Amino acid sequence: MDTDSPHKGRLHPISIAIRDIADIFAPMGFGIAYGPELEDDFHNFTGLNIPPNHPARSMQDTFWVGSQKDRVLRTHTTSVSLRELERLAREGGTELRCIAPGKTFRNEATDMTHEAQFYQIDGFAVGPTGSVTLAHLKGTLTRFYREYLGEDAVIRFRPSFFGFTEPSVEVDVWFVPPGKEGRWLEMCGGGMLHPNVLKNAGLDPEKTQGFAFGGGLERLLMVKYGIPDVRLFHSGDIRFVYGFDEKEI
Repeated sequence: MDTDSPHKGRLHPISIAIRDIADIFAPMGFGIAYGPELEDDFHNFTGLNIPPNHPARSMQDTFWVGSQKDRVLRTHTTSVSLRELERLAREGGTELRCIAPGKTFRNEATDMTHEAQFYQIDGFAVGPTGSVTLAHLKGTLTRFYREYLGEDAVIRFRPSFFGFTEPSVEVDVWFVPPGKEGRWLEMCGGGMLHPNVLKNAGLDPEKTQGFAFGGGLERLLMVKYGIPDVRLFHSGDIRFVYGFDEKEI
């Protein structure tokens, strides 16, 4: 081996994507927040208006930690959003915008568009009642997807249900995998923060309101680069890593 010419390392495409996404959200006033991957039941479920026996829990197949009854591998980074809302309440603040990128876990079978572990980008914006609306959510996400995926990105919003938002929407993007027919690919869920979530964070829902959203990061990259199988991101194949442009470290 030529020790005088060491090979330069590479960032993983997910790391590159997080930097690119942060650069889009930053001018819109969003900071970045992080939280624990081993989460407690309150921040992963109960505090997000998903109490025990709530039907929404069945939508998320969870890895529970057997030795710790209330500990889970977080199923979404919405838990980080709740922690940031708690911090806002403790500090007596009234406005905050954050995105929370990080690894999440679901106990489910893997296929071309699903993995047992994946990265997610959650985000929220809160302010005095009337200052943050569902229209702001639509505008924020439309701007983000068109900046990240290109001005020609085809996006649709449709009604949905999530325990921590009301009303709720899902966001789909038109995806054409190489050599296959195009189809709608679910990218993100969101809506207006449920009053119970604001209460659980220590905020007054009569004085504060806002929106929240969250979606898988690998799916964004699949659409952006025409990647046919989400499992490639966690395959460990170095050829896959070298197929992407990289920001300077």
